[in-house]
Amino acid sequence: MFRKILIANRGEIAVRIIRALREMNIRSVAVYSDADRASLHVRMADEAVHIGPSPAPESYLAIERILHAAASRGAEAVHPGYGFLSENADFAAACEDAGVVFIGPPAEAMRKMGSKLSARQVAREAGVPVVPGAECGIASLEEARRTAAAFGYPVLLKASAGGGGKGMRLVAGDHELEAALRDAAAEAQAAFGDPAVYIEKVVERPRHLEVQLIGDKHGDLVHLGERECSLQRRHQKVMEECPSPLAASRPGLRERMGEAAIRVARAAGYRNAGTVEFLVDRDANFYFLEMNTRLQVEHPVTELVTGLDLVKLQIQVAAGERLPFEQAAVSWRGAALECRIYAEDPDNNFYPSPGLIMRLERPAGPGVRLDSGVYQGWTVPLDYDPLLAKLAVQAATRQEAIARMIRALDEYYVAGIKTNLSFFRRILEDPAFLAGELHTTFIEEFFARRKHSAPPADPELEAVAALVAAVHSEPDGAGHSPPAGWNRWRAEGRSEQLR
Repeated sequence: MFRKILIANRGEIAVRIIRALREMNIRSVAVYSDADRASLHVRMADEAVHIGPSPAPESYLAIERILHAAASRGAEAVHPGYGFLSENADFAAACEDAGVVFIGPPAEAMRKMGSKLSARQVAREAGVPVVPGAECGIASLEEARRTAAAFGYPVLLKASAGGGGKGMRLVAGDHELEAALRDAAAEAQAAFGDPAVYIEKVVERPRHLEVQLIGDKHGDLVHLGERECSLQRRHQKVMEECPSPLAASRPGLRERMGEAAIRVARAAGYRNAGTVEFLVDRDANFYFLEMNTRLQVEHPVTELVTGLDLVKLQIQVAAGERLPFEQAAVSWRGAALECRIYAEDPDNNFYPSPGLIMRLERPAGPGVRLDSGVYQGWTVPLDYDPLLAKLAVQAATRQEAIARMIRALDEYYVAGIKTNLSFFRRILEDPAFLAGELHTTFIEEFFARRKHSAPPADPELEAVAALVAAVHSEPDGAGHSPPAGWNRWRAEGRSEQLR
């Protein structure tokens, strides 16, 4: 087993990995940029190395600087977390060349699955259905028009080299195609260094389900069930759950999707943790979408329901150990939900809200898990993704998990910046969500429903509410916080306790 591991990441995922290493009696090495000198992951790690200025290309994306940090501190392995270099095959290969173990899949498997076009080919060869679409990148506007016409509008333009909604454009008709192609290629170039895009047929109102995999160097590969990831904004997930309400109502769907995911992974020569993503239509037909060759942000819901620790498993199999269980031993207990807590304004198109966290109170209690990378008095930087924490809950049933999440959100309080906490409260009380009627355009439709059903605003009432919120959300002039038990106004029209 490793004695020291460097974490090539920051924020809540670095904190999550540090905690796993501490339980495994492995020393941790954090890296940090100028913007992260006072970050929680730097404070918690056994050692920390400064790797450069705040811009990610000069720090968290600088392969040579990270490998130099690993060598200078004697780290035997590197855990990439997610984001940054986690799906960079060149980084995985560079680690191997430097004699450092990359805690993830082989570089060749990453290359096969990192390109969406290559991944689609792997899936087809494995006998797994794919979303109808082009088999190669689009070379010209004329080719794009021919391809789109062949599939029929609407279509999606998608970057071949990446994900997270970057380089993706929905095109409703030919009149939108030229501008969308230009913008998608430019965004793909900026995000991934590759302007290649391809065209895919739109699956109307699909669900987004994914299957978690873990494999070792000895050929053992198992799936840990599915996650429902249909609630997205700008093609990025914001809330996930396990199991999917759809799979719970469709006997055999989990097994079929799990088997398909394993076929894809075996065809790619995959090992370590990874996730195969599917789009599922209204008739529960599923289509391969892509593979994420890393740990996922939403891994806590799988851990809560299976009782397994994915980060520890990643480290164990990277060290050459066998998986300690077989497929038949995997079981799923109850239901889990996760909300991604961002510093952003949901009512302003989810615009980022960096700044000083003036007050922070966290939820707790049975079945509540908070993976957080922030603390009171820390300034959320503008330089990186504004994810503050992952709030996850587990309970015996989906209904109980929803009630527990609402309670946890009511206990969660952040002052000084805007967050999406109240947005999640509204979503969790929405009748369509409660009924499990989920799809990838759910959030857009949710906002549209609220806009049409909202009563006319009362300017005087809004002014009073703003004044009350301002008084109760910050310390008074003498430096005292409002006493516990005072109520503050909630936009939903009811009060909540000020924690």
